[in-house]
Amino acid sequence: MSTALGAEAPQFDLPGVDGQNHSLDSYAEADVLVLVQSCNHCPYVQAWEGRLSAIASDYADRGVRVLAINSNDVVSHPEDSFEEMQKRSRGQGFTFDYLYDEPQTVAQSLGAERTPEVFVYDRDRRLRYHGAIDDNRDETGVSQRYLRDALDAVLAGQDPPVAETPPVGCTVKWRSS
Repeated sequence: MSTALGAEAPQFDLPGVDGQNHSLDSYAEADVLVLVQSCNHCPYVQAWEGRLSAIASDYADRGVRVLAINSNDVVSHPEDSFEEMQKRSRGQGFTFDYLYDEPQTVAQSLGAERTPEVFVYDRDRRLRYHGAIDDNRDETGVSQRYLRDALDAVLAGQDPPVAETPPVGCTVKWRSS
């Protein structure tokens, strides 16, 4: 479990819906890297997708890269298959990379429990924020923008005002062994 603040970002090499493989090194130019444990089917993920796309767009020219990673078991949740991920990304116009963690190794390395669950890494790829995107599933009720606040702080070389929040959403769907 690597969710302790200061933990290193996990190594990965995963297929993206764009037809390319993406590794941790693919994002070497990013000042801040945001990994979001995600999926297609979860209503919580769906509620936050638009906000996540907006954040990815708003911070793209400031050295921030956002990537969503789907690690869910597709046997129990076929709507989370790679093909469905490609459809959802196209249909929703995602502005972030969407990667498929079929072996579930990234989710395990992160100690991820929920979708969506956010992990913000600084230039040295140390965990600086972990938790929720903001404080309300309903966009009109948001009063705390945890992810935006964390990004602003890390970009300014400061600690996020809130470094950890409980992740909110569906559970990661682990393969049965």
